[in-house]
Amino acid sequence: MSKSKLLYIIRHGETDFNRLGIVQGSGIDMPLNDLGILQAKRFYDYYKDIQFSKIYTSSLIRTQQSILPFIEAGKPYKAIPALNEISWGIFEGKPQNPEEREVYWKVVNSWKNGQYNAKILEGESALELHTRQKTFVDYLKQEEGDDCILISMHGRALKAFLCALLDLPLLEMERFEHTNLCLYILEFDGKAFRILKHCDTTHLAT
Repeated sequence: MSKSKLLYIIRHGETDFNRLGIVQGSGIDMPLNDLGILQAKRFYDYYKDIQFSKIYTSSLIRTQQSILPFIEAGKPYKAIPALNEISWGIFEGKPQNPEEREVYWKVVNSWKNGQYNAKILEGESALELHTRQKTFVDYLKQEEGDDCILISMHGRALKAFLCALLDLPLLEMERFEHTNLCLYILEFDGKAFRILKHCDTTHLAT
């Protein structure tokens, strides 16, 4: 039986494209804006005394900047490409007109209906996202040496990741809300995960 552990999972802080409502996906490597940097600092100030045994991020800079104060304090981290945001294909990095927004929501609603192969042109489906996350999810469940882990990742990827951790079908993704630098805490008892905190932003009010 695997050892019990805690996962602290955050969505990255705000970028300028977040503020403008422009999807970034895995193809846009945009840094945090001033508010995002402040959010990262407030998260660190609130949780700096937690003894994280490991810190993981995606390979994109916005997730790494979100835990930068921990790195500057000497905590090691590892970038895991499997944690990257879903690819939104041709919609990444540009404002969408009403017709494009309709296509975007049609794909998201298809996932809600169990049509996991739906995707934006040149993008990634929910099933493809789930498949690349699965190996890392299995590792987290089986790894014996880490009892408190911090993970910094992305909104849509977070929704799918939580489904994988909780053994839920992907059509449940929309139950998991997220905002910039929100926190989910999950506890693993050696057999299954359960959520202790859901989209928590208490640290941002400090």
